[in-house]
Amino acid sequence: MGQLDGKVAFITGAARGQGRSHAVLLAQEGADIIGLDICEQVATVASPMSRQKDLDETVALVEKTGRRMIGVKGDVRNRADIQRALDLGLAEFGRLDIVLANAGILAFGLKPYARSEQAWQDSLDVMLTGTWNTLQLTAPILVEQGQGGAIVVTSSSVTRQCITTNFDGGFDGYHAAKYAQVGLMTAYAGRLAEYNIRVNTFHPSGVATPMIMDGHFGTWAEENPDYTVANALPVAWMEPIEASQVILFLVSETGRYLTGQDVFADAGQTNG
Repeated sequence: MGQLDGKVAFITGAARGQGRSHAVLLAQEGADIIGLDICEQVATVASPMSRQKDLDETVALVEKTGRRMIGVKGDVRNRADIQRALDLGLAEFGRLDIVLANAGILAFGLKPYARSEQAWQDSLDVMLTGTWNTLQLTAPILVEQGQGGAIVVTSSSVTRQCITTNFDGGFDGYHAAKYAQVGLMTAYAGRLAEYNIRVNTFHPSGVATPMIMDGHFGTWAEENPDYTVANALPVAWMEPIEASQVILFLVSETGRYLTGQDVFADAGQTNG
């Protein structure tokens, strides 16, 4: 018996990194998965982004657990893509219980002001508007089902850090979006509580995913030492599975009384 037997989870940014890890762990606990990922490069993101083969691999990993997954190529900035994934998932699985608004980008440039306006806009569009699109399309499904549910928005530990700008549009956009996600969470948690639908934000430390473990982010960190923060605990990075275990707690019965919370699992990064 798994903690999520009979449940169905919708995960954005599911092709790799945290999204893949969440999909596999939730499947191991009994959930079927609807996964959405852009599987393309956003022009202002220097690090290589996911591809179709990554999403296919996530589907295969989920299927190895004995559960099912529908993997859909789509962009959270486009409501029609999200709706298509949900329609396919509901047709296949018949329900929705868990929503993980996980899709995100790092559009940090090596030179401040370089493509700054577009990097700002891409960051807000993916992480803020994309989260709003996801909430707008999934909340009515959960309400109509009348059986409760759990929504988790992946934010960041930056929302409790005092880090000044380096005038990079992607850097600024990332911070602005992650702060604003907390506001969305609070609003939706308040509105959906009467339906036993819980909404929280998850704030991890740096997680060892392809998005940040590539050469570009390492170079950026070296050239911008004033804008990186170390963990208090003696660990450089969280592993994706460690982030997924927090997500499992938030969406399972053990977390049934948590809603409207910004949940930090940041290795002490925001201490002090």
